[in-house]
Amino acid sequence: MKPLKLGVAYHGNRLLSRAETDMKDILEHHFNLVVHMFSHNDWNRSPNVMKDIFSMTTDLGLELWVDNWGLNGTPGDTSHFLCYFPDAHQYYSNGEVRPINVCYNHERFVDWTKEWIDKVYECGGRKIFWDEPNLPVKDGEKFACACPRCKKLFSERYNREMPIIPDKDCFDFQEWTIQNYFKTVTDYSASKGMENIVCVMPSQNIGVSLDNIDILGKLPTMDNIGTDPYWVSSKNPKTGAEVYKKVYEDTRKCLAVCDRYGKDHNIWIQGYNIPKGTEEDMVYAADAAYDAGARTILYWGYRGSEGNDYRAKQPELAWRTMGDAMARLMERERERRRIDMRRTLGL
Repeated sequence: MKPLKLGVAYHGNRLLSRAETDMKDILEHHFNLVVHMFSHNDWNRSPNVMKDIFSMTTDLGLELWVDNWGLNGTPGDTSHFLCYFPDAHQYYSNGEVRPINVCYNHERFVDWTKEWIDKVYECGGRKIFWDEPNLPVKDGEKFACACPRCKKLFSERYNREMPIIPDKDCFDFQEWTIQNYFKTVTDYSASKGMENIVCVMPSQNIGVSLDNIDILGKLPTMDNIGTDPYWVSSKNPKTGAEVYKKVYEDTRKCLAVCDRYGKDHNIWIQGYNIPKGTEEDMVYAADAAYDAGARTILYWGYRGSEGNDYRAKQPELAWRTMGDAMARLMERERERRRIDMRRTLGL
């Protein structure tokens, strides 16, 4: 029986005294797992601090995952790699540059990712969280990546020039690009005894999503695949029963892929950008993930992501609600195990 893992994303603070207080606060809110960001800025300016924070996290009994935050651009920070290799930008097929995103097919970026893995390992990280890989399609009229390097690779694979308007070959090329990159880098991290965990967005037109997560599920060195069925958006916010339904359905869809390929899973609950008065939706969402069968459930992010402009509108209440949701799941899990034990004993 898999243990119940309850996690939260943590970033924005590098003060050791504050980090210790926060890790204890996370424990008090019934979490047992923390996802720490490890950006290029952390790698370059504060690796020893991150090593101490990682050690502090595990010493307190929290499981540690390390996020490749902004390594190749969004989601996350702006990629610093582009300062060193300005020819590595992603481009849309209409010639428009993606100014802060790196092409997955850039040979030096693959090597750079391996160097980042080495640093994570040196700092004590053993579980890498590959955060929302994506190659977007915009309005059905343009797609990425269409840099000179990718155009050449496309031509070699499909024996024709890359079009501007995406077609099936373009979508296949996006999938191949993402799969090829992650095969290379997860092979490398796995060779060091590290675990590889990935999360993809549920939505379409981003290269990889719940609709084609199989391309990552097929990789033998990808141990854990997940999704983040966030429900608050500027276009179509959901509340109440709609939240439960969305999270439940997306979780079931993800777990089906995990079962098919023998992978573990991770399901993310939205804890940021929560409108005032809708904090209870986070409880519905956590229940939905659990009811759907998830046993690794995480929130983004710590204290309602109050260190970011996309913070929950009432961060303190959001954080307290997250803690209540986790306590509820822990009690549900204890009751489920008690029932299973009684059944096993014939009581």
